[in-house]
Amino acid sequence: MVVRLKCVREPITRLTGVALALEFAGTVRHDGHGGLADDLATQEGFTAWTGVRADEALRQRAVELRWAVRSLFARAAQAHERLDAPHLMDVERALRIVNEAAARVPRAARLEWDEQPRLRYVDAADDGDRLLATLATAAIEFLAGGTRADLRACPGPRCVRYFVKAHPRQEWCKPSCGNRARVSRHYHRGRDS
Repeated sequence: MVVRLKCVREPITRLTGVALALEFAGTVRHDGHGGLADDLATQEGFTAWTGVRADEALRQRAVELRWAVRSLFARAAQAHERLDAPHLMDVERALRIVNEAAARVPRAARLEWDEQPRLRYVDAADDGDRLLATLATAAIEFLAGGTRADLRACPGPRCVRYFVKAHPRQEWCKPSCGNRARVSRHYHRGRDS
């Protein structure tokens, strides 16, 4: 299933699977001032990220689902003592939230025949449930798939992002986190001398 999303940080028109799961979890990041920035914190932010104008209840369900996904990512990546730790939930609750969101959109195969037979999936869900089910399913497929072994919690100072390790020497989610870590080490070496 493909969902069309528009992200505040960079325009994204098509996301699936791993990319969708990581982008969804990445809607929380360090704000540069010792706290967290949340792309889904406001109705406007939610609309900008999803491209969907929705009510407050759907936004809150999406935020709860996102924290459940981040909780499962933290467990899979064995992330400890991070800035987002107070917001994470226990594994049983996170699993329940993710699985319930995915199950809200039961779909059925439908055969249609114009000139050629074709398969189409149909469901009776509303757009909000469909959005949350797509996000939850992307997280489930990622966490249950082989790519999960490459999931890492960025060890950069104050960073709360997750990334999939793309090559053996990759240590950070992006180069700026590596730069911050090197500057921090240099600063602490100078002060400790």
